[in-house]
Formats: sequence, C-alpha cells, structure tokens
Amino acid sequence: MKITNLRSCFSLAIVGAALFNVEHGWAAHSTDHKDSADRRAEAAVKAMTIDEKISLLHTQVGFPFPIGNTPKPDGAVGSAGYAPGVPRLGIPALQESDASMGVANPSNIRPNDNATALPSSMMLAATFDPDLAYRGGKVIGTEAHAKGINVMLAGGVNLVREPRSGRNFENVGEDPLLAGIMGGYSIKGIQSKHVVSTIKHYALNAQETGRVAVSSDIKEGAARESDLLAFELAIEKGQPGSVMTSYNQYNGTYTSENAFLINQVLKGDWKYKGWVMSDWGATASTEKAALAGLDQESGENLDPVIYFGEPLKQAVQEGRVSQERLDDMAMRVVRSLFAVGAVDHPPKLTDINFKAHAKVAKATAEQGIVLLKNDRNQLPLSRTLRRIVVIGSHADAGVLSGGGSAQVTPIGSLVLPAGSDYVSQVYHPSSPLKAIQAEAPRAQVVYDSGEDIQQAARLAKGADAVIVFAQQWATEGVDVPDLSLPDNQDALIEVVAKANPRTTVVLETGGPVKMPWLNRVPAVLEAWYSGAKGGEAIAGVLFGSVNPSGRLPVTFPQDESQLPRSTMRDPSTTTSSPFVVPEEFFSENYNIEGADVGYKWYEREGKKPLFPFGYGLSYTQFKYSNLNAETRGSKLVLSMDVTNRGRVKGIDTPQFYIENPSRKNGFTSRLVGWDRVELKPGHTKRVKVTVDPRLVARFDERFNSWHIHAGSYNVSAGANAMDRPHKVRVRLDERYLAP
Repeated sequence: MKITNLRSCFSLAIVGAALFNVEHGWAAHSTDHKDSADRRAEAAVKAMTIDEKISLLHTQVGFPFPIGNTPKPDGAVGSAGYAPGVPRLGIPALQESDASMGVANPSNIRPNDNATALPSSMMLAATFDPDLAYRGGKVIGTEAHAKGINVMLAGGVNLVREPRSGRNFENVGEDPLLAGIMGGYSIKGIQSKHVVSTIKHYALNAQETGRVAVSSDIKEGAARESDLLAFELAIEKGQPGSVMTSYNQYNGTYTSENAFLINQVLKGDWKYKGWVMSDWGATASTEKAALAGLDQESGENLDPVIYFGEPLKQAVQEGRVSQERLDDMAMRVVRSLFAVGAVDHPPKLTDINFKAHAKVAKATAEQGIVLLKNDRNQLPLSRTLRRIVVIGSHADAGVLSGGGSAQVTPIGSLVLPAGSDYVSQVYHPSSPLKAIQAEAPRAQVVYDSGEDIQQAARLAKGADAVIVFAQQWATEGVDVPDLSLPDNQDALIEVVAKANPRTTVVLETGGPVKMPWLNRVPAVLEAWYSGAKGGEAIAGVLFGSVNPSGRLPVTFPQDESQLPRSTMRDPSTTTSSPFVVPEEFFSENYNIEGADVGYKWYEREGKKPLFPFGYGLSYTQFKYSNLNAETRGSKLVLSMDVTNRGRVKGIDTPQFYIENPSRKNGFTSRLVGWDRVELKPGHTKRVKVTVDPRLVARFDERFNSWHIHAGSYNVSAGANAMDRPHKVRVRLDERYLAP
C-alpha cells in the first residue's frame, strides 16, 4: 500500500530580524535571513531556567477576578489571559484577548477602550468569501496590536451539529470545507498583523448544555471526515500559533488530556508546531495532561490547583514528566511568538482607523445577509413609498449581537442586562430605522416596539410597506431551548402580516429558527448578528442599494423533529460552568449522524428542510451550463459556466458536490468546492475548482490513512445542497493518502 503525503508541514517562519543571543541574553537583531522561528525558539528555551519555562505554561485571568478576589496581574493590559513572559531574554508577556468578531473588553476593564464589532462568524461564513475572512482577520489583528494584545483567542471552527447551541454564531457553519477555508483565512488575517491566533474549540464542542460534563462520542473515521477535517483544513490554511481545547470530553476523556486528539492527530498526523492551550478552567490534571500533549493551562484562577505551576515543576524534577517534554512545551509557545513576528514587532498603543475598519464590517454584513424569500418581487422596496412601518427588536437603537466571552462593545452600544455583565444583551449602534429613513428620505417611517401586538397591527394596516425585525439571542454557556422565536414574536409576525400583506421579516439570529408564519409573508431576510454597520447593510439590501448574495452556511430545519437529536438534555440537570464540579457526567451520541453533519444528514434521511445549506436568493437570476469533471494526473478539476440572465449586476456562489453511490464504501453528497463570481447582466464566466482528495475519500482506521476507493462518482453542481440539476460522472482510481 503506497501512501501519498498530502500536505506539507508548516513552512518555517523566516523572521530575519532577530536571533536570540544567549551570551547577551536578549533578542539580538540578525542579518541572517535564514534564521528560523524554530532555531530562535530553541536557543531561547535553552537559556531559560525551569521556572522561566514553567512561567510560560500557565496563564492567569488578565483582569480583576471575583473568585478569590484576584487583582489584575501586574503588567497585564486587561484581557482574558496573561503570562509574564521572560523579559531578560526578550520573550514578551502573553496578553490574550477574545475572540473571533473583534477585540473584547471584559467588564470594561480597559475604560473607554472600544473596538470594531465585526458581524458574527456565522454571518461571515454566509458570505462564502475567503477574502472577507482575511480582511476581517486583519481588522482584528490590527486592533489587537494597537491595544497591546499579542494573542487572539479566535478561530472557532466547530461544526454546527446542534442548531440550538448557544455558540453557533461564533463558528463558521456545518460543512468542514467551508469552515476550514473561512476559519483558516480569518486566522491568516489576524496573524498577518504579528498577533498569534488560536483555533478552537478542539474538538466536538457541539453544545453548551453541560459542556463541562458531556462526552462527545463518535467513531474515529466519522470525526476525521467531519469536525477534525475542518480543523485540519483551517490549520493548513491559517497556521494558527495556538490550538485551544474544549471543555467537553471526547469519547470519555477530557480534550485537554486526550492523547489521541493532541499527540496522535494534531501533533503527529498533522505535524502541528504551535502550542496547545486549555480553555479557561478546563485543565483537569498535571502529569496526564502534559503527557497527552497539553502545553499550557489557561485561566488558572478557575482551576482548583495551578496544575502547570509547582505541580508541573515537581513532576519534572521527579521524572514523571521528562525535561524534553517540558522544553517542548515552552518551545512551542516561544516558536509561535517568533513565527508571527510578535517578538520582532511587539504590540504598541496606537490610534485605530475605525472608519476603515467599519467598511470591512459593512461589506461583510452586506454580503452575508441571505434573502430567503421574495415572492412577487416584494424586494427591493421603492424609495417612493410614502409610509413605512418598522416593528420590533429595538430597530430604533441598533442591531443585536451574540453574548459571552466573544462580546464586542463598540462606542454607543445599547446594553440590556440579562442577569450579569457577562451575559448582557448588546445592541450595536447601527440603527436599521435610521438607515431605512436615509434610504427613503421622502417616506414617513414609523417605529413600534412590537410589545403590544394589536397596536403594532393597527399601525401596520394601510402602510405601503411593513418591516418586522425579529430576533433570537444566543450566548456562551446556554443553548436556546428550541428553534422558536422567543417573546411571542411568531404571533407578532402572524398578526401584522394578516393586517398588511406587504410585510417583510428581517431575522437577527445566531443560527436557524422555525418560521410558522412563512407562508403569510412575501419576503424574509436572514441578517444574523450583523455587527457595527449592520443597520446600514440591512437597509441597503431592503432598498436595492445592495443585491443580496449571502448563502446559508447551515441548514434551516422545518422543526426539531428533523434533527439527529430532537430533544436536548434539560440544562437544570447539569452545569455548563467551569466554576462548578459536575455531579453527573453524560454522553451525546454523535454516531447517529456520524460524518453526515447538516445537509448530508437531510440527504441521507430523505428529509426536506425549511431552507437547505448553500441557499440564498438574489435580485437577479443566474444560469448554469456545461458542467465538466476531469482528472489531471492525481487532480480532479471541476468547471462550469455561470451566466447572469437578469437585469442587474449580482454575485453568485455556484457550488460543486460529489457523491460516492457505492453501498459498501459510499458517502452522501459532499461540498467539494465553490466560487464566488460577480457578473453584469448577460455576462458569462467559467468557474473552476480543484478538489481536495480528502473530500472524496473515506478515513480508514485500520491503516490510519485516507482511502479513495476506485469507482464511478457522481458530480453535481447548482445553487445549493438541494438544487443541483447539473450532473456528470467521473471515475477515480484507488489511492491512499497520509492522514
């Protein structure tokens, strides 16, 4: 059996600006551009004492912490995590901040320090645009660097197995290729600004309910073809400096001490060179975790013992953890700092061009809004309308954002308390109402909160257009109880739509929701959590300044009965808090769907969802033709013509899927590529994708390798996972690929 080495290992980062000088004890500048991050890190670690090495391997919470009345650590800028570094050797302190949508400021510890709030990662995924992911990453990296932060706890790529999960908005969809590409480019953008990015939460962190007590149980092959593949692709593309493990167990072992996940897969098969950190309060041991591959204990304040402090030193001195392993742990941290340029280009407090960054936030929102329904060309609205009624979701104040550690607070945000500062509802100050008024300056635009349904209906009756904003708030630590809109909003939409058939619904959600009123309204937009310029982006789509081009990165089910697990565990019977020791542990069986996450599950089970993965309408129409599949040596190349046959310019996202129909080794349709093409009316462009061979392979646990089975494969292309009318067949030869 011949195994082809599929990937190249990380290229060594040639920093060229400094080589650690042991004699002088500082990061001396060097003219030798061949000096690598590996060599510099090795030299630095050799010069460290055991205490200096260990100081890099456990981080404190970087702000005043209520448990134990812990003050902000000396030297910390005020962020999620802090380690002092090794100043005498030029190794900077680790200043770590959340997260993937911008630089967080927990509990306003940095007074008046605001940041650009990018749209949710789910909305970013809906753009299907890697360039926007990279540009958004650059915004985050730039602002972090300007605030004195050199590690961003970003890069969420957990697949959406559970649509009710409270952190879905932090992740990039249900498909491993989409998540890997979009997550990888975001990481790449962050690190281009000399700031380390994590990738998280490794792995199978599919729900918040009981996240510290649950074991995600799944067979290796299924995990490799789904969740682990998303991480693998994102790591290859973005080369993150750090990987963060998750709170949950994986097949009965905490991810922070899971040797299979860390040593075998991540560091072994994938040749990962960065460091592996735990989530905050998710370290469970010293010796077991260190030997399983964990390199850093994060948020030690949340742990009962500082496992990677004195206990680790003692374990090394007693030989239970080898000196070589300790050096490797420190080496990985230091290497990542050198590799991204955090040593040679240290963070410094500088002014931020928020106007330029707001343009990136706006572009992401504009391209991530998904037009779900548009009967009778209800949209775009005419600017000559005389009376427009806007209802609900604090649309007069701003747009909703997701909660938890990823929360970003721009200047002027409306904060509605929801129990504590950590879970406050924040509305970014981009008022859809004001933006609608700007798009239609001659119209009388009236706002109603929607709290009194009958009053809202009376106001809506007779209006030229009604726009109902509906929301579902999601936050870390809590899953939504079901996929219904809360607070009687379904009834609000029903009654308003009955009063005025010219009603458009704008959804602000972290993920899928049910729509029992769908047949009563002519138009629906999914606007997600749309960030600092969300109001303007929504108004632009409503009035046609922007032609919608977003595509669903996640399937919208008809209801919970279509899911692999129709019900969830009662959250009152468990805990999601890292502060609390679980009284009972439990398992979630992800072998039910296995590798068939999202749209693959619906295809396998013959279920028709409310809206399929990849779905999204436009104000123009596109035509596909001349699908072709050909093998060029070991490469599989797919191509197709896309034509804009409408009357306005638009962006389309043609998608390519492959299915192996074999009963023995087959698989349901998998997304293997897409392109994003902007076309003027009447114009045609041929799009082409080269298929990653892992996407047409099964993972063979017997040989620890990818296996492409010889045979005929079905290639299809179209507008979404359920609309793929163009089909061809291609024959592939048998191949084995390294894991």
